[in-house]
Amino acid sequence: MDLKFEVSGRISRPVSEVFEAVVNPEKLSGYFTTGGAKGRLETGATVTWDFHDFPGAFPVHVVEVEKDKRIILKWGANDPGAPQSYDTTVTMRFEPTDDGRTIVTIAEEGWRETPAGLKSSYGNCMGWSQMLCAMKAYVEHGINLREGMYK
Repeated sequence: MDLKFEVSGRISRPVSEVFEAVVNPEKLSGYFTTGGAKGRLETGATVTWDFHDFPGAFPVHVVEVEKDKRIILKWGANDPGAPQSYDTTVTMRFEPTDDGRTIVTIAEEGWRETPAGLKSSYGNCMGWSQMLCAMKAYVEHGINLREGMYK
């Protein structure tokens, strides 16, 4: 069984605005990375993300950025039982709708088929779903849903 998932949601803003809310570390820190993001998402870059629920900034490797269309990232799998560390792959897609909204789809894959890998995949699925909800509130209304949620 492949441990992978895909979540999606609609944001009532144009693709360029939604895309910028992800690649811009200041904006991403405003609704998602509760401990802050450092570095703009650009192909080949390694940036850091920090979360209060997983303290300590960790590296995010930017594999590919196609402006207003797609972002591919690699980051460490949270699989403490694995004999060696490994990465999962996150793919974000941004699609415009006919009414000016944006469909954001986030997929992640690559966990090992272990109990810890399965648990980590479920945790990340929850996290990316929360990210979509938080992004919608932030981009559409300027509200940070995650403020104080993990402190």
